[in-house]
This record gives sequence, C-alpha cells and structure tokens, in this order.
Amino acid sequence: MGPRKKAQVAFASAVILLFLSGLAAYITINRLLASERWVIHTLEVKAALGDVDAAVVRVGRARSGYVISGTDDFLREFEAAAPEIPGKIQRFRDLIRDNSEQQELCSRLEDAIDRRVALLRESVQLKKQEPENRQGQADFDRRGVSLNSEITSVTQQMRAEEQHLFEIRGKATDRLFILTVIILAVAFILALALLALHYRLLSAELEAREGAEQAARNSEESLRRLAGRLLQLQDAEHRKFSRELHDSLGQYLVGVKMNLEMFASQRKDSLLAEAVQLLDQSIAETRTISHLLHPPLLDEAGLSSAAKWYLEGFAQRSGIEVKVDLPEGAGRLPKPVALGLFRVLQESLTNIHRHSNSAKAEVALELYPDRVLLKVRDYGKGVPPELLENFRTDGTSTGVGLAGMRERIRELGGQLSIQRCAPGTAIFVTMPLPERAEGTTAAAAD
Repeated sequence: MGPRKKAQVAFASAVILLFLSGLAAYITINRLLASERWVIHTLEVKAALGDVDAAVVRVGRARSGYVISGTDDFLREFEAAAPEIPGKIQRFRDLIRDNSEQQELCSRLEDAIDRRVALLRESVQLKKQEPENRQGQADFDRRGVSLNSEITSVTQQMRAEEQHLFEIRGKATDRLFILTVIILAVAFILALALLALHYRLLSAELEAREGAEQAARNSEESLRRLAGRLLQLQDAEHRKFSRELHDSLGQYLVGVKMNLEMFASQRKDSLLAEAVQLLDQSIAETRTISHLLHPPLLDEAGLSSAAKWYLEGFAQRSGIEVKVDLPEGAGRLPKPVALGLFRVLQESLTNIHRHSNSAKAEVALELYPDRVLLKVRDYGKGVPPELLENFRTDGTSTGVGLAGMRERIRELGGQLSIQRCAPGTAIFVTMPLPERAEGTTAAAAD
C-alpha cells in the first residue's frame, strides 16, 4: 500500500471514528439526560408528597386553632385548606403512575387522609353546635391519633421507596456521566492519533514527491551533461573512424590503384596478384569495421551467436579468459532488447580491458518468463567506492559509457546496477519481456 493510500485510509478511519464516537456520545448523553429526568422526577414526587403532608398538617392545625379559640379566622383557614388536599393527592398520583407499588400506597394514604379530614370536619361541626363539649373533642383527638399514625406510616414507606429510587437513579446518572466523559476523551485521543498519522503520511508523501522532483531535476541535469559528452564522444568516434578508414582501408585502396596502374603499363602478373590480395584485405577490414558498428549476427542468429562471436574476438585480442554461459533461447529476444544487452556487453568488456587489470571475466545470461538477466563480472581491482556512489546518484561522473548504458536500459524499461565484489566488480542488467510473457501465457493456455 502506497503512502497516498495509507493517508487516505488514515483520514477515512479518523472520520469514521469521529462519527462513531459522536454517535456513542449522543446515545450516552441521551441516556444521561433521561436518567437526570428520572432523578428530577423523583425529587418532584418527594416534593408532591411533602405538599400532601403539609396540606394535611395545615388542615389539622386550623381545626385545632378553631376548637381551642373558636375564632372565625381558623375556621376560614380550615375551609380553604381542606378542598386543596384532593388536588394535591391527584397530582402526586399522576407523578407515580408508572410505579404500581407507590400507587397502592397512595390509595392507602388517600383513604386514611379522607378519613382524617372527615373526622376533622365532624370536630369542627361539633364546635359549631356545642362549643363547650370538651369530652366530644377529646374523643375526636383520640380517634385522630390512630389515623395520624397510619398516615405517617404510609408516608414514610412512600418516602423510603422514593429515596431508594433516587439513589439508584443517581448512581446510574453518575455512571453514565463518567462513561460519556471516557467516550469523549478516548474519541478525542484516537482522533488526534489518527490525524497525526495522517499528517505524517502526507508529510512522507510530500517528501517523497519532493525527492522524486529533485531526482528528476538531477536526472535532467545529468542527461544534459551526458548529451554534451555524447556529442563530444561522437565527434571523437567520427575522427577515429575517419582515421581508421584513411590509415587502413584507404591505404589498401591506394595500393590497389598503384598496382593496377603499374599492371597497365608493365603487364606483370605479380602486380595483379598483389592487387587482389590488397582487395581481400580491404574487404576483411570493411567487414571488421561493419561488425564492430553493428554485428549482422545479432539480426540473423540472435544475441547468443553475436555475443559468442564478439567474446571470442575479445578474448583473442585482449588475452582475458572469458567464461560464457549463454542459453540458446536468447535468439528469440526482441531486437531492441537484444541490441541493448549486446551494447552493455561491449561496454562492460571494454571497461574490464581498460580499467580492471583482471585476467578473467564471466558473462552469464538467464532467461525467465517475464524478464532476462545479464551478468558481467571481472576479478580485477574493482570500482572505487566514490565512483560507484557517483554513478548511483549522478551517473555521469563515472564515464559516459556506464551512463549511456544506464540510459539505454532505462529507455527499454530495465534496470542496471553495479556491485563491488571480493574481488572485482559485477554489472547486473534486468530487462522486462512483456511480449515473451504474453506469448508464454498464451502457449500455456493453448
């Protein structure tokens, strides 16, 4: 997976994580609010129960004041407070409609309060009719004690139940609050981590892009220098080729002309024979020059035959022992690939002869379904490390030959590498074979 893909995955993961975290936080906060509403509901129930209790106490206090003092203010307070009790009980019942146990206790409380209020009304009525009947009022007080105890008992049970629910709901609220904080904190930390990873991946991609752009600029600069040196080399080769034609083939042809002119005047057979011999040497020299420029065996018989012919001549001229491992299947290589490998072989052996001081060399060609590998090794003094580093970074400071080989191989989609050995140097060339791979696949399918 490339840096760009990793950055996209990291960013997508951060977005998904934030979405899931937001969803989890939303659900948890909703549950927290619901739990808070239940806590508030419990407080409202307790407050409503307190209102009922306060209303009953107010009615009882107004009755006692009226019985003791006989003033109309207490009577009016009693008449005003008594009708409020059913409404307060109904509001309390509405709040606990989801709790069947509390509903049952509320029914008991309502019944006891109704009986208590009825008893208080009878006491007030007795006060109105018989103001001095203390014995009757004392009897009402005794009967009211048992009702008050019953009301107090039921109220305490209801308060205890609500307190229990309050504690349960309070703990649930605390847990949900802590869970919400944890979810938000974890989501924030993970999002920061993923965004940091995304930033690092983007930075790495930008650095890689800048490196590629710098490498492209360096390659462009090296290509310009290489082009200049190639032009210089081309001029040098032209001069060399012109000098060789003048010194070898030109001299032979001049000798043939002189012999023919002398034969025309003297009619000696020896002059004609010498002219024929000079023409044979001219033909051989022409063939040699032609083979060096582009060996015909490369087109006619393929890379293996051309390479063997060249290696035999190289071994004879240089005195370097060359170990050859060339498969016969190399003749079926595409012409651009075969020519590129042959030029690499020529340049490599030339460098071995000029610079390595090696007594032997090895040339091996390996064929694979999708690629071909050429290896040329010597056992000489090896390439200096600084020149090898220059070749890997710049490519031109090690000489135009190696740089030209690398550019030729790059144009064909291959790779060229140089490695130091113990002793000597090895050159590896890998060339892709798309046509060969397709042909092999088609043959296998057939």
